Amino acid sequence: MNKTLGLKIKAIRKEKQKTLKQVAEDTGFSISFISQLERGKSSATLESLKKISVALGVSPGHFFEEEAGNSNQDGSMIMAERIAAYGVHYQNLAPGFNAPDFMPMQVTLEPGQNGGRPITHAGQEFVYVLEGTLTVEIGAGLTELAPGQSLFYDAGESHYWYNRSGGRTVFLCISSDTKP
Repeated sequence: MNKTLGLKIKAIRKEKQKTLKQVAEDTGFSISFISQLERGKSSATLESLKKISVALGVSPGHFFEEEAGNSNQDGSMIMAERIAAYGVHYQNLAPGFNAPDFMPMQVTLEPGQNGGRPITHAGQEFVYVLEGTLTVEIGAGLTELAPGQSLFYDAGESHYWYNRSGGRTVFLCISSDTKP
């Protein structure tokens, strides 16, 4: 999976005509780390994948769209299986758009997924819970959202999503990488 993911990151970076140095500057990672990731020599955490996707102007789910067309014997999508290693499943709800102003995606967090560290990036995010309980950390505060509840926040503030419950959490996330 690391090699496939790395090749996808490199292809998107080349398509967007960005250098390793530019992606490194946009994410705060070293050029060496980005290069190793592209060559499959290093793994991406959820935080690093999110920062790289923002730097490249794509959804984290974009890295896995190609696999999403294939089904397992039970009919489940391979995309979900691929991202399960992170405890997070992304589904891009607007595939095929080049450099969108905002990115809508459906996110599923496995039970107990709470091992990440808060991140920051340009733009804004809107989350709307479809199923389960979502805990959103923004700055020093925690907000718990139930189905039907939503939250809109500045993504430039330190933030992260958690599922501290025993069941899965499904929510919509619409993020932009620019401010109005």
